[in-house]
Amino acid sequence: MRSRYSPVLKRSLRAALQDGKARWTRRYGTVAETPSLTTPPSSVLDEALNATSLRNTWTKDEIRQIYETPLMKLAYAAGTVHRKFHNPAAIQMCTLMNIKTGGCSEDCSYCAQSSRYNTGLKATKMVTVDSVLEAARIAKDNGSTRFCMGAAWRDMRGRKTNLKNIKEMVNGVRGMGMEVCVTLGMIDLEQAKELKEAGLTAYNHNVDTSREHYPSVITTRTYDERLQTIQNVREAGLNVCTGGILGLGEKPSDRVGLIHTVATLPSHPESFPVNTLVPIKGTPMGDNTPLPFDATLRTIATARMVMPRTIIRLAAGRTTLSEEQQMLCFMAGANAVFTGEKMLTTACNGWDEDKEMFERWGLRAMESFEVEALREAVSSSTPLDGPVVEKSSQSVL
Repeated sequence: MRSRYSPVLKRSLRAALQDGKARWTRRYGTVAETPSLTTPPSSVLDEALNATSLRNTWTKDEIRQIYETPLMKLAYAAGTVHRKFHNPAAIQMCTLMNIKTGGCSEDCSYCAQSSRYNTGLKATKMVTVDSVLEAARIAKDNGSTRFCMGAAWRDMRGRKTNLKNIKEMVNGVRGMGMEVCVTLGMIDLEQAKELKEAGLTAYNHNVDTSREHYPSVITTRTYDERLQTIQNVREAGLNVCTGGILGLGEKPSDRVGLIHTVATLPSHPESFPVNTLVPIKGTPMGDNTPLPFDATLRTIATARMVMPRTIIRLAAGRTTLSEEQQMLCFMAGANAVFTGEKMLTTACNGWDEDKEMFERWGLRAMESFEVEALREAVSSSTPLDGPVVEKSSQSVL
């Protein structure tokens, strides 16, 4: 049988092999020695990929190097880290309810609920406890295991009656076996402790963007005031949920700065929501250009590399992502979504839509407190660089 390779090609390959052998092999008498190759210096990405402990000492330059890694390489590395600490098939389904709409005194340039902008949104009083519990039941029946409540307030000062009602809401939702999160603006330590005692799981308070870009977005609340609320939440023993919004006119360095702020907190947040701006007509950012998808994917992947145990949530703006783009985000480390009828004042992917998507791709909804159970299992019995093993009949990751 004649060879399908030409004589010229075979001679070229033979010459290349001989040349390689000549370059890497030195002969001393009858002994052949193959010199050891110099090990190239490891990159920051390699160090994050092979880390055996959590770090909150990241520098901006280190995070920048990870963020600027070629995207396919970065996404693959982030997916590898994700599988060390999470079940890649499990996605936390969260539902967010607006319990007090509009009339906020803040000037957040992206928000329809600010009283400073004419967006056509009508301000309302806080909803009743019963209406919240009914919404939570519907969410649970549809597969959500985390119920979140948001109120358009700057802070909780002088809101004793409201706080009392919110604690009743929290207690009722927790009694259904669901995780409970609220976002109520700035709170002090005592208020945070009261919410903890009522059964609250987590408190959301986003830093939104980098410290440098923040004054271009908000002037009525400082960056340090946001960090103080996060500190109060952590000291009260609540899980911290803090993330940002992409598409606020920021630069890539600001997305790096956002991750740096969160990844260098005294402890990594329990969850990191990644919002993409939904431009609202009437707000200063109502005409912002949509953010390219690669910036969202880079942000998710970088956050996963530097905060391996944190839940990374696709939040506002998910409706603009195709199903395939969402899957790329899940593969690169995202493992939570907001799902349901609405997300505060903007559209939200529905439960049925998500159930169908999960079924097509072999995903499943997390159970309540599943991540906390996995964290406990990892910290007590599994090395940080080893595979995570789910309890009971669930699979080995």
